[in-house]
Amino acid sequence: MTNRAIDSLNQEFHINGYLLFKEGPNGFIFAQINNGSASAQIFLHGAHLTSFIPNDQEPVLFLSALSQFKSSKAIRGGIPISWPWFADHPTDSSKPAHGFARTSLWEVRGTKSVSKDETQITLGLRDNEETRKIWDYSFDLQIVINIGKELNSELTMTNCGKEDFTITSAFHSYYNVGDVSDIAIHGLEGKNYINKVDNFTKETQECPIKITDETDRIYLDTISDCVIFDPSLSRKIRIRKSGSNSTVVWNPWMEKAKQMKDLGDQDYLNFVCVETTNAGTDLITLVPNQQHKLRMNVSVEGLTS
Repeated sequence: MTNRAIDSLNQEFHINGYLLFKEGPNGFIFAQINNGSASAQIFLHGAHLTSFIPNDQEPVLFLSALSQFKSSKAIRGGIPISWPWFADHPTDSSKPAHGFARTSLWEVRGTKSVSKDETQITLGLRDNEETRKIWDYSFDLQIVINIGKELNSELTMTNCGKEDFTITSAFHSYYNVGDVSDIAIHGLEGKNYINKVDNFTKETQECPIKITDETDRIYLDTISDCVIFDPSLSRKIRIRKSGSNSTVVWNPWMEKAKQMKDLGDQDYLNFVCVETTNAGTDLITLVPNQQHKLRMNVSVEGLTS
């Protein structure tokens, strides 16, 4: 069945020399993109971008070698999509953390060669029998991912039903770093944040963020760029966004990493999550036929630029 599905996808959507659908671990199907600027892999499971590598760069995203590639689980690393809620469900702890979008099978809606240096793929998810068991609303999700010298992702959320609904969401991005204890994250100075590690206390970020222990924070009222300064890899990763008024910074650190079956004990040293979100007080309510767009741009720069 997998081979037949891949053949069908390639017949309709492959782009000669730029985009090809392939079989990954446990039969998971992914799109392999190679163009004049970068390479990338996007799995249909969760519309999950697992790799983005601009030419002459180390991978921008971290992917755990222990990712389980099970239909009921999100892939560990890359950019999972949290939707229609971020983190735990606000009222029902029995529902899956971060919603169901990251574990749903998305459909391919289109592919496009923008130029020899930029390739686009569009994936979609509609409400169905399985999603309505978890969240009984009619919706359409569409993500457009452009792979070039920079990464651009746009997630469009549409209320297709007859009643309002309220959501939170995230591009739960795992960024590859040389040594997380050496990096500094700029752009959130002066912002208030909810410290989930310290019993959800509200604190203020006085200076660039340094990761020295378990970190799980929701920064509020944030629209500016975030920049990860990484001296070990001699680069900085810049994250621009729109449709988001909150930012989450997360690293599990040593003890929590050891408890995670799909993460190596030392993997926490090689990533930091700087997440483009609608989280905390950043709630989105959509009336029937209304849309919300969450956009993220990721670029890599030299430390001197």
